[in-house]
Amino acid sequence: MKKIVVLIVMLSVAFTYAQDKKEPKLEKKGEVTLVTYYHNNGEIQQKGAFNDDGKLQGEWISFDNKGKKVALGNYENGKKVGKWFFWNGNSLSEVDYIDSKIVNVSEWDNKTNVAVNNK
Repeated sequence: MKKIVVLIVMLSVAFTYAQDKKEPKLEKKGEVTLVTYYHNNGEIQQKGAFNDDGKLQGEWISFDNKGKKVALGNYENGKKVGKWFFWNGNSLSEVDYIDSKIVNVSEWDNKTNVAVNNK
């Protein structure tokens, strides 16, 4: 009997948890469908678009579960292209893609001078 009670409690907790998950938001806009995915806590996980063929298209942004940006990049017809940026703590990685292939990687941390003010 104790096992049945434990099983019922576990199932009810799992069912309640599944009910709290926020469904993706979809919006058709011209030839693309904009989509927003959410973390379990309701914060935005990713934002981007799909073309009519269902392939990733345009700018995509990813966030951690506290709303902090962790990645930004572009897709063309499902392939990574151009400069992508990845934030990880105090560092930033810039990755150049052509047809989803990495062609260059640059990394900075909070000790790297990216711009110098010559006053």
